[in-house]
Amino acid sequence: QVQLVESGGGLVQAGGSLRLSCAVSGRTGTIYPMGWFRQAPGKEREFVAYINWSGDNTYYADFVKGRFTVSRDNAKNMVYLQMNSLKPEDTAVYYCAARPHSVYDGAYTYWGQGTQVTVSS
Repeated sequence: QVQLVESGGGLVQAGGSLRLSCAVSGRTGTIYPMGWFRQAPGKEREFVAYINWSGDNTYYADFVKGRFTVSRDNAKNMVYLQMNSLKPEDTAVYYCAARPHSVYDGAYTYWGQGTQVTVSS
């Protein structure tokens, strides 16, 4: 089993920045590709970013390209999502996920509990 715990969410003004962290525990001998997703009230969960096991291959949703950066530190079993130039429409619960069966559609084996990000205008 793998446990994922997100942190770093909060309230920020539009144009501000936040860095989300995802702590990975459990079967840490296996380094999984990871994804970030988000879900806003009344909306479906959507893909935000992906990073492969080594960190040298990343993908982003079009609406965050140039603003968000995903990274990882495998020595610390951590994955990060640096979010800059935040917009009110980025308000959502953000989830990290591990072990994808498909990168973009949410078919991941392990999920965290989520962290709330609220961007005020």
